[in-house]
Amino acid sequence: MAILEPAPIIDKENPLESMMERFNSAAEILGLDAQTYNVLKSPARQHIVSLPVTMDNGEVRVFEGIRVIHSTILGPSKGGIRFDPGVNLDEVRALAAWMTWKCAVVDIPYGGAKGGVACDPRQMSRGEVERLMRAYTRSMLDVFGPDRDIPAPDMGTGPEEMAWLMDAYSRAKGMTVHAVVTGKPIVLGGSLGRVEATGRGVMVSTMAAMEKLKVNPIQATCAVQGFGNVGSNAAKLLEERGVKVLAISDITGAYYNESGIDIQKAISYKEGNRGTLDGFKEATKIPNEELLTLPVDVLVPAAMEDVITGKNAHQIKARMIIEGANGPTSAKADSIINEKGILVAPDILANAGGVTVSYFEWVQNRLGYKWSKDRVHRRMDKIIRDSFEKVYRTSIEHKVSMRIAAYIVAIDKVAKTFKFRGGY
Repeated sequence: MAILEPAPIIDKENPLESMMERFNSAAEILGLDAQTYNVLKSPARQHIVSLPVTMDNGEVRVFEGIRVIHSTILGPSKGGIRFDPGVNLDEVRALAAWMTWKCAVVDIPYGGAKGGVACDPRQMSRGEVERLMRAYTRSMLDVFGPDRDIPAPDMGTGPEEMAWLMDAYSRAKGMTVHAVVTGKPIVLGGSLGRVEATGRGVMVSTMAAMEKLKVNPIQATCAVQGFGNVGSNAAKLLEERGVKVLAISDITGAYYNESGIDIQKAISYKEGNRGTLDGFKEATKIPNEELLTLPVDVLVPAAMEDVITGKNAHQIKARMIIEGANGPTSAKADSIINEKGILVAPDILANAGGVTVSYFEWVQNRLGYKWSKDRVHRRMDKIIRDSFEKVYRTSIEHKVSMRIAAYIVAIDKVAKTFKFRGGY
């Protein structure tokens, strides 16, 4: 008998409500009319599908797959696919909207989307994950497309899963379609510089924030929560620029060294230790919550949503927060952070390096031409720097936080495009 896998209930602040609070603040400042407001806040389409998958033991399990297209006003929708036990419709709707604002704030011609399957890939074999990804792709054949909706990796998925998606889509279309997905392996049309892109965007945002606060990177300290792709690359690139990384963390706990952690050693240790920092001897283990409240210049939350909330925001001592994760600060924490005078480079700006290089990958696929890593880095750095400057100027002009300023920049762009296209 097929068993429907329920999406577990996760006890955290609703990410959709957090996103809408920020959206409403920015819309009010912009004086958005009711028609445009209603169009921009509502997802364009929501797809929920059942995915029967034969497991290795012969049992058929039915997973729930979701794809939310928030907007296609600026262009084809863009957003990752998340394989995680906590996937639910509210979360995916919030993440899809964040993608719309993220693409708009860095001036990329994409709308926003997000997808996910409620599953735990760590408890599945690679064969089971492949069959699930191919089933998900087949169910979305009328949704995906290089000019319609372009997925990418997210939590629980990576280049290999994107290769399976591209192959399943291409087989169904009867031809190879590289540009249907980004974040692919290099040999399948992936872009050089994509792996480190999000972490690099965090580093560029940090350097820009330090410049505004007149902080010398050589004398600066940093704590990075989350040591996955984003956190480890951000930590490594910050260390290369002279910043002393005092603490890092993953699911096994946080690790602190007041003299600074050798990030390359930590990366090498993690790679040789089944992907975790468990037992890392170069630093002292501390509770994960303690990392967030260390007296450092820079705090980089690069793990999950809602790690800085109304409950712990009072204890944050960092001078700046550079958001590597999506939605790491809840709306309830925003006012506390702002009152403390902490400069925040919000997620839709600071971690937009990933979608920027995804855009470059799509452009290269459409051209049938590869760029060098230097060109990718150079162009991405400029986009993030220019976007930071625009958001910073907007925050000064409207006397609002960087987060609300980023939403103002993004919503203004989408609203103006909507009106030029004739509205509805």
